[in-house]
Amino acid sequence: MKKEKIIIGSRNSKLALIYAQKVRNKILDNSNFKEDQIFIKGILSEGDQVQDKRLYEMGGKGLFSKNIEEELLKKNIDIAVHALKDLPSFETKGLKTNCFLKRNSSNEVLISNSKKKLKDLVPGSIIGTSSFRREFQLRNIRKDLNFKLIRGNIDTRIKKLKNGEYDAIILSKAGLISLEMDHEITEEFTNSEIIPSAGQGTIAVQCRDDDHEINEFLKKINHHETSLKVKAEREVLKVLDGDCETAVGAFSEINNNEIFISGELFSIDGRRRYYYKVRSETKKSIEAGKTLGKKLKEQSGGDYKK
Repeated sequence: MKKEKIIIGSRNSKLALIYAQKVRNKILDNSNFKEDQIFIKGILSEGDQVQDKRLYEMGGKGLFSKNIEEELLKKNIDIAVHALKDLPSFETKGLKTNCFLKRNSSNEVLISNSKKKLKDLVPGSIIGTSSFRREFQLRNIRKDLNFKLIRGNIDTRIKKLKNGEYDAIILSKAGLISLEMDHEITEEFTNSEIIPSAGQGTIAVQCRDDDHEINEFLKKINHHETSLKVKAEREVLKVLDGDCETAVGAFSEINNNEIFISGELFSIDGRRRYYYKVRSETKKSIEAGKTLGKKLKEQSGGDYKK
């Protein structure tokens, strides 16, 4: 039976609702659905309710997706939209994430009050981040900087920066672009300078695995190359079986039917860094991600977990 309407669920933040709107537009462009047949439902996530703790202290990365996935399983929504880097690496039973919009920028950026780049910041400057990965990566470049937890949406973080609570903050460029706030950027890092989180810059679309109509439809809006890249990157996470404390980055590129995937892993205290890069045929991208994960795991001897 053909659906008469589609309800899209997402986090209730300004940025998340922009992502949901992008998915809605994709559906409208690739179907016979009309404007009044596709709705967006904002859902408050547990991760958005507490702003003064790291995610692992509250239960982990799934805090941004749990409430939305529950709405999907209860059939209160037909589609869930997530920032892929917020999704746990292992799929929730009964759900499927097999559709990805074309990747936005995956780069990390620095915003500083002084407009100074990372190398020019005064020793002892306070950098705001909630990510151990970002903290350890920047410490690897500048050991004389201090780091302080920052949580909240992008607007909130920039406001805290401008209020003088931090000297600089590090964010994903993709969110700033979507919010039309990329003019705030002081410095942009390449993906080799700072390897991003697996799937960073990618909008993921999730549905029930037994909803065949939606599954077939989502195949039409899936960006194939992005799908190959981010699935390979997420294989690294699966092999490592990490959590929110795991400081790991993974990034892949495709060129002439070959995939190049690089990964960076830090020990639990950030003092040891492990790096590896895999080159493979594109059709073996999943295997490439698994190989990278295994190599990083072997190098580390497991010291990235408690």
